[in-house]
Amino acid sequence: ILVLSGKGGVGKSTVATNLAVALALAGKRVGLLDVDLHGPSVPKLLGLEGREITGTDHALLPVRMGCGAGSLSVMSIGFLLRGQDDAVIWRGPRKYGAIKQFLQDVDWGDLDYLVVDSPPGTGDEPLAVAQLLENADGAVVVTTPQQVAIQDVRRCVVFCREVRLPVLGVIENMSGFACPKCGQLVPIFGADGGRRMAEEMGVPYLGAIPLEPDVVASGDGGTPIVRAKPQSAAACAFGHVVRGLLEPQPPARPLPTGASAHEP
Repeated sequence: ILVLSGKGGVGKSTVATNLAVALALAGKRVGLLDVDLHGPSVPKLLGLEGREITGTDHALLPVRMGCGAGSLSVMSIGFLLRGQDDAVIWRGPRKYGAIKQFLQDVDWGDLDYLVVDSPPGTGDEPLAVAQLLENADGAVVVTTPQQVAIQDVRRCVVFCREVRLPVLGVIENMSGFACPKCGQLVPIFGADGGRRMAEEMGVPYLGAIPLEPDVVASGDGGTPIVRAKPQSAAACAFGHVVRGLLEPQPPARPLPTGASAHEP
């Protein structure tokens, strides 16, 4: 499963990490590959900063974590940098080679799911993964509700079609601010943009993740929200998304003109 977005700043790495952990908590054997070579966030989000990669004569070994009834194996360029402030300054061919090595020369073991966190856009990294994983199940496309994000994310859906990568669904992240005091949902970035885009593009809509302070705090602390606070609104929303991935849904049907996606 490739986690993509045509826009930066939509919380794609947070979504990818929580999806991977939620699948592992559901008893699945999950791999999480971070191919955001210029901005690897996965080690920080999982509290794995400073961990070193080991290997055998034939393969690299991912960092393995116990995760409820399942397991999580993680690989990121962040594990190979000398310091957390080091910059990766690579052109396309070298990036392609690194991604190929991560996919083919890492001893992932037997996995139920491999979640791939890609950088924003439709450039070298997602294209390399799409070409190297010819049997990929598909992509999860992450957006935020406002039109300035939706415009770029639509291009990501077109990218998937061009490379014959199925779109498993759209996730609307930061879908309203959940007030920690009263619980009211405030649509800071607008509402229903992701759902309407899914309807217009004819792809499934997996759900909306609210913006909660605990999501930020748990990510900074290295424990994703689905594990840190499983009863929170955001964790429950991720659970809904995971159920949609485990039991694929048909594309969203267009709403009647003027109708609200929140109406029953």
